Amino acid sequence: MKTIEELRALPYRQSVGIVLFNPDGLVFVGERLDHPGAWQMPQGGIDAGETIEQAAIRELREETGTDKAEVVHVSDTVLTYDLPDHLLGKLWSGRYKGQEQRWAALRFLGQDHEITLYDKVHPEFSNWKWVPLAQVCELIVPFKRATYEEVIREFTPVLERNL
Repeated sequence: MKTIEELRALPYRQSVGIVLFNPDGLVFVGERLDHPGAWQMPQGGIDAGETIEQAAIRELREETGTDKAEVVHVSDTVLTYDLPDHLLGKLWSGRYKGQEQRWAALRFLGQDHEITLYDKVHPEFSNWKWVPLAQVCELIVPFKRATYEEVIREFTPVLERNL
């Protein structure tokens, strides 16, 4: 069993976060299956050899059942968050202390009925909805809030330019 100090010294998981927006400028959030009441935007690991854009489309398909979207912006900023102590050693086979993320904005090109949360082996979300980007921080777990505040700051003008 690792000590808390050893767990805090683990590396970050390389991942991508996705701001999926619809024609009304609202963004997709999913309610976590393992944490009812906690919502988040799609995110996940970047596989070896993948670009940020490729990882974003793959993660979108894995988490929402659709890849009907186009990448309109990829942030140059790398954002990180640390897991709270009670989750250290429990997620991602205990290999990471948190995530180092690059975020991408994707324009949704499909229809709402094409979003399917349960057509996969390991669903992440129990429910989903479209919300204004500015409201996302009110819905997420506290340890991701600072990251999401940065995403909102950077991506609000991106959404405005792409509607």
